[in-house]
Amino acid sequence: MISNHSPDGFTILLVDDREENLLALEDMLATENRTFLKATSGSDALRKVLKNESIGLIMLDVQMPDMDGFEVAHLLKSNPRTKDIAIIFVTAISKDEQYVMKGFSEGAVDYLQKPLDINVTKAKVNVFERLYRYQQDLKQSVQKIEQINKQLEKFVYVVAHDLKSPLTGIIGAMSLLEMAAENPEGIQDELLEYISHSKEASFYMANMINSLLEYSRTSIDQQTIEEVDVQELVEQIARLLFPPKHITIQIHGPLPVMRTKKLKLQQVLQNLISNAIKYNDKAEGLIEIGYRDFKNHVEFYVRDNGPGIAVDEQDMIFNLFQKSARNPDTTTTVESSTGVGLSILKLLVEEQGGNVWVTSPPHQGSTFYVEWTK
Repeated sequence: MISNHSPDGFTILLVDDREENLLALEDMLATENRTFLKATSGSDALRKVLKNESIGLIMLDVQMPDMDGFEVAHLLKSNPRTKDIAIIFVTAISKDEQYVMKGFSEGAVDYLQKPLDINVTKAKVNVFERLYRYQQDLKQSVQKIEQINKQLEKFVYVVAHDLKSPLTGIIGAMSLLEMAAENPEGIQDELLEYISHSKEASFYMANMINSLLEYSRTSIDQQTIEEVDVQELVEQIARLLFPPKHITIQIHGPLPVMRTKKLKLQQVLQNLISNAIKYNDKAEGLIEIGYRDFKNHVEFYVRDNGPGIAVDEQDMIFNLFQKSARNPDTTTTVESSTGVGLSILKLLVEEQGGNVWVTSPPHQGSTFYVEWTK
């Protein structure tokens, strides 16, 4: 009986030059979740192993005409792709220690003597099946750890990026304080305004740090979903990014109130608004923020009148380490750009089941759209 392959199945390759031995061994070992492949020669066995990555155990006859089991085992163990597959030698030749040791030296993990004892054979195969499953669980754990490490790398970048803008504003306010100490006249009103913004930015950063700490302690599925007033959130972001005097931010609101993961939405909108400020090259910069409501999602947009993005770059800017000059007709660019911001933003949006894209007619600025699932 050959069972259907499944993700939880266990595939055994049976190798013997006699068809009746293969049938008897398959009948002996058959269970619901096992799949059997059969080979009648060493070369046939090698071909099947290379074509089937799911093989967990090989029951390998030693005495075969074209290539004996020792040679097959040696070739399998020499190949990085197949070296970890467990091999049990099945043989009718001498039980002398020299033959047994030769089998182990070629990579066998066990030895069964013909005629096979049914109970012993079943018990040994069951043990190797359990070991195989433990090995697969370990591989999945390693893959999960690697995935978590990548998420942590992304997390560290987002934290640094999101805290940088309000911190820059606070540093600017401190510079004004130094100027006020030397020449207190003429900047009092501006100074008071910056001090007020700096105080608010400090509270904003403290709340963000608390949110980030909470985020780091919980999985994606466990992160808090809360009611978010997006209008209030965007107004706060716009203030605390300290836009230059020549840049106007217009919010076409009121923006919606929705239940979502606030930190994620805050990171996405802050990155888009920050980029719109950062890359704007106009004497009178304009940034517009709005949304459209759909049945299952909200579509936010951040539009600017900056230099725009070349058509051939619009699909690439969301790729990791891909930079955009933003204006192909000028030398305008930002040297400190790492090319990772928009790729991470895209991941943040896709984690919520949404999408992000950009439209940018030549020399008419850019509009970034974010599809955010309700």
